Amino acid sequence: MAQKIIIDTDPGQDDAVAILLALASPEIEVLGLVAVAGNVPLALTELNTRKICELAGRPDLPVHAGCAAPLERKLVTAEHVHGKTGLDGIELPEPAMQLRPGHGVDFIIDTLRREPAGTVTLVPIGPLTNIAEAFRRAPDIVARVGRIVLMGGAYFEVGNITPTAEFNIYVDPEAARIVFRSGAPLVVLPLDATHEALTGRDWVEAMRALPNRCGPAVASWTDFFERYDREKYGSQGAPLHDPCAIAWILRPELFEGREINVEIETQGEFTTGMTVADWWRVSDRPANALFIRHLDRDGLFALISERIARLP
Repeated sequence: MAQKIIIDTDPGQDDAVAILLALASPEIEVLGLVAVAGNVPLALTELNTRKICELAGRPDLPVHAGCAAPLERKLVTAEHVHGKTGLDGIELPEPAMQLRPGHGVDFIIDTLRREPAGTVTLVPIGPLTNIAEAFRRAPDIVARVGRIVLMGGAYFEVGNITPTAEFNIYVDPEAARIVFRSGAPLVVLPLDATHEALTGRDWVEAMRALPNRCGPAVASWTDFFERYDREKYGSQGAPLHDPCAIAWILRPELFEGREINVEIETQGEFTTGMTVADWWRVSDRPANALFIRHLDRDGLFALISERIARLP
């Protein structure tokens, strides 16, 4: 049976590729998508989510708007990476599909209560605000979550928004702390793994040559996305962070990591948003996450290529 998931997202070019990967995969049933403020404000992330669904030929999917700001902080965004729309690189038409009524947090709560316990995976690929707020409003749903597979955090690679913090966790560290301490099973795709998912020119041009509309869109997003990483890191490509979360669900054998304890720093003078990952198990804190350290880059991109080719 297909794995039922809810995608919680703040598109973002790499979010867009993650959504396309999920929608192209028969092993996954996307129950709905919830937008969150993150890479850009909520008005743009919910719009971008609907644009991506229409691009993939799935205007039937429920898309809900979630939280417009972190639980306790002012929103930090990343237009410097993703452009003013969050999806710079190709201009997509205004979507005909409408937002579904109701708050995205309520959609998460209602879905987890409706579906059999343990059958729904939450896939947050932006800040964890919506998930934490759902857990705060409805503590009973935590035990009903099959697992949470999230993109966020870092350990060996340290930060990409501060010297010690990865963007998704930094935007709402209080939310991240709630989720990491919830007791729900966690799989964490941090920068340590996702920085191994570097695009390359051959792959981008292969996407551009696909005889569908999704492949060239992915190529255009990647063209835009790569320029930031080339300037910042001197790399030849850009890491596709968020597709790694979907790929783990599809092909966990492409990844390696270990069960460790991860705590979230919320008050450090220089370390707010840091994922304090006890990789070497030097504390006595119990493991609360499968923390991924490495991935098979060639296997990952072969999977993405094969699936994107299936789309309209």
